[in-house]
Amino acid sequence: MTPSDTESLWVDDDAGPVVRPYAMTRGRAAARNRYNVISLVMATTRVAPSLEVGIGPEHVHIVNLCQRPLALAEVAAHLSLPLGTVRVLLDDLLARRLVRVTEPAPTNLPDDSVFEALINGLRAL
Repeated sequence: MTPSDTESLWVDDDAGPVVRPYAMTRGRAAARNRYNVISLVMATTRVAPSLEVGIGPEHVHIVNLCQRPLALAEVAAHLSLPLGTVRVLLDDLLARRLVRVTEPAPTNLPDDSVFEALINGLRAL
C-alpha cells in the first residue's frame, strides 16, 4: 500500500475534514454543570470573540446560533455534535459569560389518582 492509499482510508471526500469530539473539548468528556436537553441557551453578546484564547470555531458557532434562545438539543443538532460534547463547550462559554443557560421550570404534575381515574375512564369507553 502506498501512503496515498492508506490516507484515503481515513479521509472521506464527502464528509470533509473529520475532527473527533474529544479534540474539540480538549479531552474533556464530562461537563461540570448538568444541563437538561431542553435547557435554553442564549448568547449574551452579539459578536463571538473568535480571537480569544481557548475559543474554537464550535464555540463561535454556538454564540452565533444562540442569538435567540435555542434548546440544548437544537444546538447539538445544528452542530451535528453529541449532546455531551455540546455540554462541555457550553461550560467553556458559561465560564466566559458568553452565553446564559436557563433550565426549564419544574412542572407540578397531578398525583397518581388523577392518572388512575383517567385510565379507568378510558377503559370504560
